[in-house]
Amino acid sequence: MKLLRFGGLVFVFITIFQFVNIRFYNGAIFSLPSSQDKFLVSSSINRSTEEHLIRPSSASDLTYSTSSSRSAQGETTSSEEDHVLLGSDKNDTNQSHESLEEDDAQDKETLDDLLPGTRSSSSNEKIVEDADVAYENTRKVEILESKSDPLVDNLSSDVKCFMKVSNSGVVSITEMMDLLHQSHTSHVSLRVKPSSTVDQELLYARTQIENPPLIENDPLLHAPLYWNLSMFKRSYELMEKNLKVYVYREGKRPVLHKPVLKGIYASEGWFMKQLKSSKTYVTKNPRKAHLFYLPFSSKMLEETLYVPGSHSDKNLIEFLKNYLDMISSKYNFWNKTGGSDHFLVACHDWAPSETRQYMAKCIRALCNSDVSEGFVFGKDVALPETTILVPRRPLRALGGKPVSQRQILAFFAGGMHGYLRPLLLQSWGGNRDPDMKIFSEIPKSKGKKSYMECMKSTKYCICPKGHEVNSPRVVEALFYECVPVIISDNFVPPFFEVLNWESFAVFVLEKDIPDLKNILLSITEERYREMHKRVKMVQKHFLWHSKPERFDIFHMILHSIWYNRVFQS
Repeated sequence: MKLLRFGGLVFVFITIFQFVNIRFYNGAIFSLPSSQDKFLVSSSINRSTEEHLIRPSSASDLTYSTSSSRSAQGETTSSEEDHVLLGSDKNDTNQSHESLEEDDAQDKETLDDLLPGTRSSSSNEKIVEDADVAYENTRKVEILESKSDPLVDNLSSDVKCFMKVSNSGVVSITEMMDLLHQSHTSHVSLRVKPSSTVDQELLYARTQIENPPLIENDPLLHAPLYWNLSMFKRSYELMEKNLKVYVYREGKRPVLHKPVLKGIYASEGWFMKQLKSSKTYVTKNPRKAHLFYLPFSSKMLEETLYVPGSHSDKNLIEFLKNYLDMISSKYNFWNKTGGSDHFLVACHDWAPSETRQYMAKCIRALCNSDVSEGFVFGKDVALPETTILVPRRPLRALGGKPVSQRQILAFFAGGMHGYLRPLLLQSWGGNRDPDMKIFSEIPKSKGKKSYMECMKSTKYCICPKGHEVNSPRVVEALFYECVPVIISDNFVPPFFEVLNWESFAVFVLEKDIPDLKNILLSITEERYREMHKRVKMVQKHFLWHSKPERFDIFHMILHSIWYNRVFQS
């Protein structure tokens, strides 16, 4: 009887405890932590490092677990796939390429969790037009140790030679083209007999591009915009006809296979999305591929793994190394060429430093295309930095006012990032000159024009560098049909191997900021009108469309990568 009474008391106690635990503590008492709550980069990373890979839990932080299961007939993504685990997955080789529509559905479901602050609905979308709020405040301001390491030498001997002989220490656009041609010549001297069908196709393409049929006039392409219209047209046509890209399926979201379609780093996301959905360029047979795409997001790499305040990208680099180790152990394509026929598309400021160690031989399409940070002519590609505020409407507010209604000589508004913009503000800020509208932010008063309206009403849109050489304002200027004035020494402009930027843009040395107005006024009205006309013509090369169109930004990025690959052959 005593035993039964004791058993009854224990039962009552357990029942009461369970009620209190569930009712008031949501079952948290004695709950065990899940092993899936960690973002695993490599089994070799020590525990203290592993614990710092995830940011402290808050409303604005990332989530890597799911609390709901998928139905058998619904989505095929399991809860395990909501975690990012690098490693060989046997099922990856059997997965089909995701279509654009499938990505749209998954993006709608997960984008709000992955990108804090992007939650919106069609009924209450708010378009932020102020440059400082919309763009620059989202850019990381912390300086990495690897960027300031004096022992890191990224410059080739050719680049050093140009910078040494230049009085300003700056490589001009003309000198950039010289470096590009030198690269092509060096590859000719190293050319060996093609050993595969792919090599033969590339060599044939190179011969065709170097000896194109002469084109003097084209209904779609205005000849003065290009260094050599005939070569560009022939190269583009061969790309459309022949290019095949293999996209690695390995790796999990959000760092891999997760395109970010909104914000200042949208170029890498839109390219990823549109390439993966392409039936023209993507091949499932890697042996037919001219190029191999590494589908990671530099934006999500930083968002997911960077430890705030650490000033170090070592764990980000380790992640990429583990990814390469995984695909190189599974396939022989990377090992066969050392990665020279592989490419990446990365818009984050830190991408050059994150990829220069283990991805040095890759074709790197970089927004931060800085000669002084190791941009390699003939291999690397200058990626346009485009800001997308509403992914469903990438061409929202396209265009600007005609020349006759552009009453402002020069305009800039934005955050005082880096060393250059404060100098610009010091020389021309405020209202000291009615022709020069230079602000850290647009004065908020009744009747004042918005950021967008100012760009649409300005002759010359000032595009100064921030922390890095690149700025979204370059493409914004073209978007709003404003002649861009680029103040960023050693910045390699997008598609420079094809486009003659000096035919539609103005380049001002950083040291010449105090003389900026005189430089602009020295441009004749006739010359300005011609540049404005060309801005409108070149604009199509910098536009994202929901479905890619000929000669748009997607095809131009792909062409730059293809062009470099061909001239490596």
